[in-house]
Amino acid sequence: MAASFSFDPTKYYRLPWSLTDNGISWLEVTTRCNLTCKGCYRDQSKEGHKSLKEIEEDLAVFKKERKSDCMSIAGGDPLVHPKIVEIVRMIKEGGWKPIVNTNGLALSKNLLQKLKEAGVFGFTFHVDTSQVRKDTNAKCEVELNNLRHKFAQMLGDVGGISCSFNQTVTGETLDQVSEVVRWSQQYPDIVHAVVFILFREPALMGNYDYYAQGKKINMNSTYSHTEFAGRRLLKSADVVNKIREQDPDFEPSAYLGGTVDPHSAKWLIGVRVGSRSKTYGYITPRFMELVQDGYHVMYNRWLSYSSPSFLRLGRSSALTFATFDKGMRSIARNYVRDCVKKPSTLLQPAYFQTFTIIQPIDLLSDGQANMCDGCPDMTVYKGKMYWSCRLEEIKEYGSFVSCVPRTNLKHIEPKATVRKQEQLPASP
Repeated sequence: MAASFSFDPTKYYRLPWSLTDNGISWLEVTTRCNLTCKGCYRDQSKEGHKSLKEIEEDLAVFKKERKSDCMSIAGGDPLVHPKIVEIVRMIKEGGWKPIVNTNGLALSKNLLQKLKEAGVFGFTFHVDTSQVRKDTNAKCEVELNNLRHKFAQMLGDVGGISCSFNQTVTGETLDQVSEVVRWSQQYPDIVHAVVFILFREPALMGNYDYYAQGKKINMNSTYSHTEFAGRRLLKSADVVNKIREQDPDFEPSAYLGGTVDPHSAKWLIGVRVGSRSKTYGYITPRFMELVQDGYHVMYNRWLSYSSPSFLRLGRSSALTFATFDKGMRSIARNYVRDCVKKPSTLLQPAYFQTFTIIQPIDLLSDGQANMCDGCPDMTVYKGKMYWSCRLEEIKEYGSFVSCVPRTNLKHIEPKATVRKQEQLPASP
């Protein structure tokens, strides 16, 4: 049985991503969507689709303020935008890798082909039990694996497109994480990454009063409670432990810490090297650092999404770096041992496959908001960059919301205070 995970930032590679030099940026092109998600805070009745001119202006801000490898196209759902093909082409021509973040409901073979011709680099499909979907009757995450496989196979049939999946995780769905990992590890050739995003809402984060621009506000108008949220706040370690139930060898190599608490694992990334039937190990922090630094030297930006052709290089990478990296040597040794036992292994590629855990905003005991330090999901709104996960606060109140821990009034003794004041000598 795998040991319980305890995050130690000194063991892992801290991704060098920053506000102005980052692997990813986040472009919101619409607030419209074609399904309902429990706990969603986007208001579809406002704003709607951005025009191509507005999108061009947002991209100009990113171009001026922030180097990025990829541009995540988000919403709402970007596939309902009538100009999505033109948007992808615009991003590609701007020098970014276009990544479409979608629930997949509007994706057809015809649209997929058009998006590939326009230069789409990858898709991140959001599929989980928070959604009320028209294309499945699945009641749990395990049953949704069939739908996930459908989307992965669509991309695999076209070829050359990165395929990732996002899944919101709550206390109610945590136990299903290991089964999603098990499924994905059977298809590393078409499922390139799985991202587990821990659910957040004010009701789970403690007893606080909320203020915007000096005025007390009711956060329930922006972030409403849902039963989907469960009853406890999850941390990255909870998901790591669940992954290890399926794969005891799971080990992260890189992370992003918090803006206030550097010992919090806000983004935690583990990269598997394996085939459809075998895991040979997980890449080391040193290997991750070499890849990031090498890419930055070559392209003057930090690497984010990788092409399917690069992801097939797990075997050759392990063998190449085994000479000077103990962890990669262990992967190479496991691979060679498997080849000796089963020579047909030589005919099977070993792939890189990424598992990422995202722990969004946490409120500390003093009310400070612990955000992702070097956030990859910064977006543009009215010419300025903001954390995309808190954009609704900017839209609703014109500022981020401040949190003040509620005082237990039982411990306040106003009468004693008055007596002390009465004992003070009168002024002459």
